[in-house]
Amino acid sequence: MATELRRFRDPAELGAALAAEILERYEASEGPYLLGCPGGRSLRSTYRALVGWRPRLDRLVVVMMDEYVGAPPDAHFSCVRFAREEIAGPLGIPSERVWLPDERDPKAYDARIAAAGGIDLFLLASGASDGHVAFNPPGSARNGRTAILKLARTTRRDNLATFPGFASVDDVPDRGVSVGLGTISAARSLRLVLHGADKREAAARLLALDRFDPSWPASVVHEHADALILADEEALA
Repeated sequence: MATELRRFRDPAELGAALAAEILERYEASEGPYLLGCPGGRSLRSTYRALVGWRPRLDRLVVVMMDEYVGAPPDAHFSCVRFAREEIAGPLGIPSERVWLPDERDPKAYDARIAAAGGIDLFLLASGASDGHVAFNPPGSARNGRTAILKLARTTRRDNLATFPGFASVDDVPDRGVSVGLGTISAARSLRLVLHGADKREAAARLLALDRFDPSWPASVVHEHADALILADEEALA
C-alpha cells in the first residue's frame, strides 16, 4: 500500500511541521526517546526548527544512521561532526546520548538499539539519483541490519552536493558503516523528507511505487504501518 504523502510550501514549512510532531511524540512518551537521524541536507530545516522551540530534551537519544569508514571526527564530511554541530550541540544533548554505528563492531548497534527499547521515530531522506537510504544502495535487502557497506558510485556522486568540500566523486569515501533497511523498518514510525528541485526524480520514482522495490531503497517506507512522505512543492513540481 502506498505511503501517505503530505505536501508543504517549502522546506521551512515542512521542517516546522515535522519538528512539531517530534516534540509532540517526545512529550507523550516516557523514558528514553530514540530519534533516528540522518546527516546531510534534507533534515536541516527540521533540526533548525526543533532548535527554535528551545525544548528541554533530557530523555532524547540521537541515533545517527551511518558514518564513513575511517572518517576523522572533525572531517567536513564526518557524521560525528554533523551530529555535534547541527543536532546535539544546538539542542544541548550530551555526547553520551548521541549514538553512531561502530565500524569495528557494526552488529552491536542493532543490539544497543534493541536493548534501549527500539527507535521511536526514524527520520529519513532519499538519495537524489538512486534512492539510497543511509548508505544502503540499490539492491539492498529489506531485512538488512547494520553493516559495513560499499557505497554505490551514484551515492558518492549525490554526496558531492551534500559535502561541497569534496573536489570530485573520487574524493568521496567508498565505504561506510550503516544501519540496514531492517534496522530502519523496525522503528515504530518513519518520516521520509523530500524537498528541493534536485529531489524531483527521487520523489517521482518513490511516488510511482506502492510497495518495496529493492532498486529504490527509499521505498521501504511503503512496507511500514506508520510511515509518511513529506515533500515540498519544488520536489513535487
